[in-house]
Amino acid sequence: MMLSFTSQQLSRPVVQAFLAIMAALIAIGGSFYIFVELADEVAEQEKFALDRMTADAVASIRTGWLDTAMAVITEIGSVAWLTTGSILLAAFMFFAYRRKWWRLLYFAVAMIGISILTKSLKLILERQRPDVLQQHDGTGFSFPSGHSTGPIVFYGFIVYLVLRSSMPRTAKWLVNSALVILTLLIGFSRVYLNVHYITDVIGGFSLGLCWLTVCLLVLEFSLWRKKRRA
Repeated sequence: MMLSFTSQQLSRPVVQAFLAIMAALIAIGGSFYIFVELADEVAEQEKFALDRMTADAVASIRTGWLDTAMAVITEIGSVAWLTTGSILLAAFMFFAYRRKWWRLLYFAVAMIGISILTKSLKLILERQRPDVLQQHDGTGFSFPSGHSTGPIVFYGFIVYLVLRSSMPRTAKWLVNSALVILTLLIGFSRVYLNVHYITDVIGGFSLGLCWLTVCLLVLEFSLWRKKRRA
Protein backbone atom coordinates (compact mmCIF):
# COMPACT_ATOMS: atom_id res chain seq x y z
CA MET A 1 0.00 0.00 0.00
CA MET A 2 2.81 2.37 0.90
CA LEU A 3 4.68 1.46 -2.29
CA SER A 4 1.60 2.11 -4.42
CA PHE A 5 1.12 5.55 -2.86
CA THR A 6 4.77 6.48 -3.42
CA SER A 7 4.65 5.41 -7.05
CA GLN A 8 1.55 7.49 -7.60
CA GLN A 9 3.19 10.53 -6.06
CA LEU A 10 6.30 10.06 -8.15
CA SER A 11 4.32 9.71 -11.37
CA ARG A 12 2.38 12.94 -10.89
CA PRO A 13 5.25 15.29 -11.88
CA VAL A 14 5.94 13.10 -14.89
CA VAL A 15 2.31 13.34 -16.02
CA GLN A 16 2.28 17.10 -15.45
CA ALA A 17 5.48 17.52 -17.44
CA PHE A 18 4.07 15.41 -20.27
CA LEU A 19 0.85 17.45 -20.39
CA ALA A 20 2.82 20.71 -20.34
CA ILE A 21 5.02 19.56 -23.23
CA MET A 22 2.00 18.44 -25.24
CA ALA A 23 0.24 21.76 -24.61
CA ALA A 24 3.38 23.63 -25.70
CA LEU A 25 3.68 21.59 -28.90
CA ILE A 26 0.01 22.17 -29.72
CA ALA A 27 0.45 25.92 -29.11
CA ILE A 28 3.53 26.02 -31.35
CA GLY A 29 1.92 24.00 -34.13
CA GLY A 30 -1.43 25.81 -34.03
CA SER A 31 -0.04 29.33 -33.86
CA PHE A 32 2.55 28.62 -36.55
CA TYR A 33 -0.14 27.23 -38.85
CA ILE A 34 -2.37 30.29 -38.38
CA PHE A 35 0.51 32.66 -39.04
CA VAL A 36 1.69 30.84 -42.17
CA GLU A 37 -1.85 30.74 -43.58
CA LEU A 38 -2.33 34.47 -43.03
CA ALA A 39 1.15 35.35 -44.30
CA ASP A 40 0.55 33.35 -47.47
CA GLU A 41 -2.67 35.26 -48.17
CA VAL A 42 -0.98 38.59 -47.39
CA ALA A 43 1.91 37.75 -49.75
CA GLU A 44 -0.63 37.15 -52.52
CA GLN A 45 -2.28 40.50 -51.66
CA GLU A 46 -5.59 38.87 -50.86
CA LYS A 47 -8.35 40.88 -49.20
CA PHE A 48 -9.88 39.53 -46.00
CA ALA A 49 -13.60 39.80 -45.33
CA LEU A 50 -12.76 39.67 -41.62
CA ASP A 51 -10.78 42.93 -41.93
CA ARG A 52 -13.72 44.74 -43.48
CA MET A 53 -16.28 43.38 -41.02
CA THR A 54 -14.08 44.24 -38.04
CA ALA A 55 -13.40 47.75 -39.32
CA ASP A 56 -17.14 48.35 -39.74
CA ALA A 57 -17.88 47.01 -36.26
CA VAL A 58 -15.18 49.17 -34.66
CA ALA A 59 -16.40 52.27 -36.51
CA SER A 60 -19.85 51.77 -34.99
CA ILE A 61 -18.55 51.92 -31.40
CA ARG A 62 -16.12 54.85 -31.66
CA THR A 63 -16.56 57.46 -28.95
CA GLY A 64 -14.40 60.23 -27.52
CA TRP A 65 -13.53 58.43 -24.30
CA LEU A 66 -12.66 55.23 -26.19
CA ASP A 67 -10.37 57.21 -28.49
CA THR A 68 -8.47 58.48 -25.44
CA ALA A 69 -8.39 55.07 -23.75
CA MET A 70 -7.15 53.25 -26.86
CA ALA A 71 -4.46 55.89 -27.42
CA VAL A 72 -3.16 55.24 -23.89
CA ILE A 73 -3.41 51.45 -24.15
CA THR A 74 -1.60 51.33 -27.48
CA GLU A 75 1.38 53.11 -25.91
CA ILE A 76 1.77 50.22 -23.45
CA GLY A 77 2.71 48.10 -26.44
CA SER A 78 5.07 50.62 -28.03
CA VAL A 79 8.75 50.00 -28.69
CA ALA A 80 9.78 52.64 -26.13
CA TRP A 81 7.56 51.16 -23.41
CA LEU A 82 8.59 47.56 -24.08
CA THR A 83 12.27 48.50 -24.25
CA THR A 84 12.09 50.25 -20.89
CA GLY A 85 10.06 47.39 -19.42
CA SER A 86 12.52 44.81 -20.76
CA ILE A 87 15.46 46.59 -19.14
CA LEU A 88 13.65 46.73 -15.79
CA LEU A 89 12.56 43.10 -16.00
CA ALA A 90 16.08 42.02 -16.97
CA ALA A 91 17.47 43.90 -13.95
CA PHE A 92 14.91 42.17 -11.71
CA MET A 93 15.85 38.73 -13.04
CA PHE A 94 19.55 39.49 -12.67
CA PHE A 95 19.15 40.07 -8.93
CA ALA A 96 16.27 37.65 -8.28
CA TYR A 97 17.89 34.63 -9.95
CA ARG A 98 21.53 34.97 -8.93
CA ARG A 99 23.77 32.37 -10.54
CA LYS A 100 20.69 31.20 -12.45
CA TRP A 101 20.89 33.28 -15.58
CA TRP A 102 19.01 30.96 -17.92
CA ARG A 103 15.79 32.94 -17.52
CA LEU A 104 17.56 36.21 -18.25
CA LEU A 105 19.32 34.73 -21.27
CA TYR A 106 16.16 33.33 -22.83
CA PHE A 107 14.21 36.51 -22.08
CA ALA A 108 16.82 38.44 -24.05
CA VAL A 109 16.66 35.87 -26.86
CA ALA A 110 12.86 36.06 -26.88
CA MET A 111 12.66 39.86 -27.07
CA ILE A 112 15.53 40.42 -29.51
CA GLY A 113 14.41 37.50 -31.65
CA ILE A 114 10.79 38.64 -31.98
CA SER A 115 11.96 42.13 -32.88
CA ILE A 116 14.15 40.80 -35.69
CA LEU A 117 11.43 38.43 -36.91
CA THR A 118 8.77 41.15 -36.95
CA LYS A 119 10.88 43.70 -38.80
CA SER A 120 12.14 41.15 -41.31
CA LEU A 121 8.67 39.82 -42.10
CA LYS A 122 7.27 43.33 -42.49
CA LEU A 123 9.94 44.07 -45.10
CA ILE A 124 9.36 40.77 -46.89
CA LEU A 125 5.55 40.95 -47.04
CA GLU A 126 5.25 44.75 -47.50
CA ARG A 127 1.59 45.03 -46.57
CA GLN A 128 0.28 48.59 -46.54
CA ARG A 129 -1.53 49.91 -43.48
CA PRO A 130 -5.19 50.90 -43.52
CA ASP A 131 -4.05 54.37 -42.45
CA VAL A 132 -0.68 56.00 -41.70
CA LEU A 133 -0.72 57.80 -38.35
CA GLN A 134 2.69 58.68 -36.96
CA GLN A 135 1.00 59.81 -33.75
CA HIS A 136 0.23 56.17 -32.87
CA ASP A 137 3.34 54.54 -34.34
CA GLY A 138 1.32 53.82 -37.46
CA THR A 139 4.22 53.97 -39.90
CA GLY A 140 6.03 51.38 -41.97
CA PHE A 141 4.51 48.13 -43.18
CA SER A 142 1.54 46.48 -41.51
CA PHE A 143 1.92 42.68 -41.25
CA PRO A 144 2.55 41.36 -38.68
CA SER A 145 1.63 43.93 -36.05
CA GLY A 146 4.62 44.77 -33.87
CA HIS A 147 2.19 45.91 -31.16
CA SER A 148 0.99 42.30 -31.08
CA THR A 149 4.23 40.33 -31.42
CA GLY A 150 6.16 42.39 -28.86
CA PRO A 151 3.55 42.53 -26.08
CA ILE A 152 2.61 38.85 -26.28
CA VAL A 153 6.28 37.89 -25.85
CA PHE A 154 7.01 40.47 -23.14
CA TYR A 155 3.86 40.09 -21.06
CA GLY A 156 3.75 36.37 -21.82
CA PHE A 157 7.20 35.95 -20.30
CA ILE A 158 5.98 37.74 -17.18
CA VAL A 159 3.03 35.32 -17.07
CA TYR A 160 5.54 32.46 -17.14
CA LEU A 161 7.59 34.00 -14.31
CA VAL A 162 4.45 34.48 -12.23
CA LEU A 163 3.40 30.85 -12.81
CA ARG A 164 6.84 29.65 -11.72
CA SER A 165 6.89 31.92 -8.66
CA SER A 166 5.82 31.12 -5.10
CA MET A 167 2.89 33.55 -5.19
CA PRO A 168 -0.47 32.30 -3.90
CA ARG A 169 -2.62 30.65 -6.55
CA THR A 170 -5.29 33.36 -6.39
CA ALA A 171 -2.70 36.10 -6.86
CA LYS A 172 -1.22 34.26 -9.83
CA TRP A 173 -4.65 33.97 -11.42
CA LEU A 174 -5.43 37.67 -10.92
CA VAL A 175 -2.07 38.95 -12.16
CA ASN A 176 -1.93 36.69 -15.20
CA SER A 177 -5.55 37.36 -16.14
CA ALA A 178 -4.82 41.09 -16.08
CA LEU A 179 -1.72 40.59 -18.26
CA VAL A 180 -3.63 38.52 -20.81
CA ILE A 181 -6.46 41.08 -20.99
CA LEU A 182 -3.95 43.92 -21.34
CA THR A 183 -2.18 42.13 -24.21
CA LEU A 184 -5.47 41.55 -26.03
CA LEU A 185 -6.49 45.18 -25.51
CA ILE A 186 -3.20 46.40 -26.98
CA GLY A 187 -3.88 44.36 -30.10
CA PHE A 188 -7.45 45.65 -30.29
CA SER A 189 -6.25 49.24 -29.89
CA ARG A 190 -4.31 48.94 -33.16
CA VAL A 191 -7.49 48.03 -35.02
CA TYR A 192 -9.52 50.68 -33.19
CA LEU A 193 -7.00 53.39 -34.10
CA ASN A 194 -7.10 52.17 -37.73
CA VAL A 195 -3.35 51.64 -38.03
CA HIS A 196 -3.66 47.85 -38.41
CA TYR A 197 -6.05 45.30 -39.84
CA ILE A 198 -7.40 42.63 -37.51
CA THR A 199 -5.47 40.03 -39.52
CA ASP A 200 -2.25 41.95 -38.75
CA VAL A 201 -3.04 41.57 -35.05
CA ILE A 202 -4.03 37.89 -35.31
CA GLY A 203 -0.87 37.20 -37.31
CA GLY A 204 1.21 39.08 -34.74
CA PHE A 205 -0.29 37.21 -31.82
CA SER A 206 0.22 33.89 -33.61
CA LEU A 207 3.85 34.61 -34.44
CA GLY A 208 4.56 35.94 -30.95
CA LEU A 209 2.92 33.00 -29.22
CA CYS A 210 4.82 30.52 -31.37
CA TRP A 211 8.17 32.19 -30.70
CA LEU A 212 7.50 32.66 -26.97
CA THR A 213 6.47 29.03 -26.52
CA VAL A 214 9.59 27.79 -28.33
CA CYS A 215 11.79 29.96 -26.10
CA LEU A 216 10.06 28.82 -22.90
CA LEU A 217 10.19 25.18 -23.94
CA VAL A 218 13.94 25.38 -24.53
CA LEU A 219 14.35 27.35 -21.28
CA GLU A 220 12.53 24.68 -19.27
CA PHE A 221 14.63 21.97 -20.89
CA SER A 222 17.82 23.89 -20.04
CA LEU A 223 16.73 24.31 -16.42
CA TRP A 224 15.79 20.64 -16.18
CA ARG A 225 19.11 19.49 -17.61
CA LYS A 226 21.05 21.79 -15.30
CA LYS A 227 19.06 20.48 -12.31
CA ARG A 228 19.88 16.89 -13.24
CA ARG A 229 23.61 17.67 -13.41
CA ALA A 230 23.58 19.38 -10.01
